[in-house]
Amino acid sequence: MTHPIPQTMGQQFGRRSWAEPWKIKMVEPLRMISRKERQRALEAAGYNTFLLRSDDVYIDLLTDSGTGAMSDRQWAGMMLGDEAYAGSRNFYHLEEAVRTQYGFRHVVPTHQGRGAEHLISQTAIKPGQFVPGNMYFTTTRLHQELAGGVFVDVIIDEAHDPASLHPFKGNVDLARLEDLISRVGAEQIAYISLAGTVNMAGGQPVSMANIRALRQLCDRHGLRIFLDATRLVENAFFIQEREQGYADKSIAAILREFCDLADGAWMSAKKDNLVNIGGWLAVNDDALFDELRNLVVVYEGLHTYGGLAGRDMEALAIGIEESVQDDHIRARIGQVRYLGELLTDWEIPIVQPVGGHAIFLDARRFYPHIPQDEFPAQTLAAELYLDSGIRSMERGIASAGRDPKTGDHHRPKLELTRLTIPRRVYTQAHMDVVAESVKAVFDGREQTRGLRMVYEPKYLRFFQARFERL
Repeated sequence: MTHPIPQTMGQQFGRRSWAEPWKIKMVEPLRMISRKERQRALEAAGYNTFLLRSDDVYIDLLTDSGTGAMSDRQWAGMMLGDEAYAGSRNFYHLEEAVRTQYGFRHVVPTHQGRGAEHLISQTAIKPGQFVPGNMYFTTTRLHQELAGGVFVDVIIDEAHDPASLHPFKGNVDLARLEDLISRVGAEQIAYISLAGTVNMAGGQPVSMANIRALRQLCDRHGLRIFLDATRLVENAFFIQEREQGYADKSIAAILREFCDLADGAWMSAKKDNLVNIGGWLAVNDDALFDELRNLVVVYEGLHTYGGLAGRDMEALAIGIEESVQDDHIRARIGQVRYLGELLTDWEIPIVQPVGGHAIFLDARRFYPHIPQDEFPAQTLAAELYLDSGIRSMERGIASAGRDPKTGDHHRPKLELTRLTIPRRVYTQAHMDVVAESVKAVFDGREQTRGLRMVYEPKYLRFFQARFERL
């Protein structure tokens, strides 16, 4: 059973206003360049916001990956870095933090999340095996494919409908997964790849009931569940808010209960764990850990640093502890909702319900006159930058890439532009500026034309592709 989704922050917190659970100690000046300069910068970047220089950006909502602000405790921890090549004390602090908050026995540090994705894909996938997951993520699917795996989307249908108000749109369709297992055989399933929350669906969560049922299904077939835990703390917030029996449980307790139903997890620590660089991979299986610990030496660094400095691991250990504090995550998601409510009040099409880390503009409804092959979400990201210097990113056909067999575009049902909110960085005044810019671009939408791609790299094309105006 689920609870109704709060419609406003005012309803959630009563009539009183709420405030961030921190105060500002240091500031970084921002600069807005002129519209003429923004036009030149956009053309030089090939209309790809990833190729803009950060000095030319006013409010940077490209990603929440490594763009958050660290706390005074984390910065103090940086001065306690034990830069030993082997056996750094900071590794053991990190190992204990992961074991305490996430519950997994064995921990392998990596330089960031995709390093962990690579390791688990190389060790847990045999060529030709299928990897069912609750919607693809760009780097995750690529690592699975490079290891010879075949990704299969088993997310519920509501996830592909931006207007659906289903409270847990990240849930696995258990019947669809069962059908895949019956068709190909359990031995042809590498593992279940479960993300919480689901980035490409708009930051949508997975319910505790769903992973519990998934665990039972996997136990019947002898399958493992590995989590993309990148934003799992945010997922715990939605369970606390929406699922019966969890309102009085802490975020830390919910997170641990969720992880106890899985066999391991990989983490891009640059999101939930509040650091600017880092990642980790954690598993319970001794034999798998032995493989991972060996392979990390080949690709990342020794198994007690995995591509990170000791100071980075110390900041990460502290960040893990801070990330599960209830007041932190309530304010973090509250800021995202504040922006979402402004846009909803102006009837601007966004993915509903508002997710955990970003507002996703529905570019299909924003630009119904622009065909998907003319990159409407990429167009919208370019228009927002041109209007106000706000940097967002595309999550549509450009991000989806091409089918490795046919060479044709993947054409996702969701064509979205993501406004990603860094943690502990911007104020509500910045969110007001963002909302007003989106409104201005929305009001001029009928005159907007699409783009064509003029340069396309082989892998993860959305990072470096270049476009020009039609």
